Amino acid sequence: MSKTSEIGLTLKKLIPGGSHTYSKGDDQWPENAPKCLVRGKGCYVWDADGNRYMEWSMGLTAICLGHANEEINKAAIDAMSLGHNFQRPATIEAFAAERFLKFLGDRGEMVKFAKNGSTLTTAAVKLSRAFTGRAKVAVCAEHPFFSYDDWFIGSTRCPAGVPNPIRDLTVKFSYNNIESVNKMFADNQGQIACVILEPVKFERPVDGFLQALADVCRREGAVLVWDEMVTGFKWGAKGAAAHYGVKGDLYTWGKGMANGHSVCALTGRRDIMELGGIDHDKPRVFLSSTTHGAEIPELAAMMATLDIFERDPKIFERNWLAGKKFRQELDLLVKNADLSSAIEFIGEDLFLAMNVKNGGIHKLNVARTYLLQELVRRGQLFQGLFYLTPAHTEVAINETLAAWKEVLPLFRNFIKSGKREELVGEPTKPVFRAFNSCECLTAEDCKKCQFRV
Repeated sequence: MSKTSEIGLTLKKLIPGGSHTYSKGDDQWPENAPKCLVRGKGCYVWDADGNRYMEWSMGLTAICLGHANEEINKAAIDAMSLGHNFQRPATIEAFAAERFLKFLGDRGEMVKFAKNGSTLTTAAVKLSRAFTGRAKVAVCAEHPFFSYDDWFIGSTRCPAGVPNPIRDLTVKFSYNNIESVNKMFADNQGQIACVILEPVKFERPVDGFLQALADVCRREGAVLVWDEMVTGFKWGAKGAAAHYGVKGDLYTWGKGMANGHSVCALTGRRDIMELGGIDHDKPRVFLSSTTHGAEIPELAAMMATLDIFERDPKIFERNWLAGKKFRQELDLLVKNADLSSAIEFIGEDLFLAMNVKNGGIHKLNVARTYLLQELVRRGQLFQGLFYLTPAHTEVAINETLAAWKEVLPLFRNFIKSGKREELVGEPTKPVFRAFNSCECLTAEDCKKCQFRV
């Protein structure tokens, strides 16, 4: 047994799910994917046996400039010599808050730092409820994840452990469908505290949807929360909402703001944010109170990341251009392999997602897993997402295109042949499912489950 596989068994034995993020779990990857990774540099990562892979999601999109950026790491290491955490706020908390808000411009008047996104999306919900005096939360049905906390997880296919009364407080609307937004408010008059969504996922906003949504929230007195955990520091320096020319009341930020160092932020209007403070006589909102939320080295890493963005503001433009060229090359490879009816790439050029829309003789999840399996064989750690960063050089992109050129004919043969044995191990499964064996809601549904092989 390889060292990587041995460590993988230890992970499964000691950690529920084998990882601290479900999308990193074994059920999300083909069997031949590395069970664990040791280090990364630029756009590459290595497993415990020394095998090198190109990483395309870049730490679930948290790495915006490349693994182990020396300038950012040096800033964190230097700051570490001052200590990590004190009994009163560190001076760097003031400097970081001022710097971050200035960088974002009109995206917020106050900020609260924390370690992970769920902490702050939940904080945004709590603030919204306190500010409006309402209980219900509206989430975009097409956007897959906002928090591991009850208010959101209770609305998914795996609500186990969340009481029904809490589940009933979350309602949904559809992206690019303003009629669904209006109907949702009509069905829940005076009850919706906030609307939370990503400015964009893999479907572009059309027909002025984002501005129309903002107008409805203003009319109905609901707080509009833009979740920029993923889109922030990718679409542009001030996030995707700014890219599309729309404002909100609260914003959540995370992946990419410190190049993988653990920093997230909640920003927004002062009159809402200050409810979580101590200088008012309104009901006290116990917002987020995290021991490790503003550690010195991590805030130093964040400011170093902002330094690089400010020093080279064309980083984002270059990512867009590289993504456009890369997408064109991928589309051409798919067309030449006669697979346009089976594979498509959706989303914006710098944040592409692959969609297997026709598995031929195989079920879709089987076909998709086979494709990922063959890419892993060629050193491509790809889970369905291409996130372009400055670390993805022309050489690295050409390496990926060469791998796809080899794999696509194999994939075409696989979906035509029906040879299930060519897939090593079990197919991947959705993260959100009621039971581990499949995505069924009830045992009865399992009898006709499309995810069983």
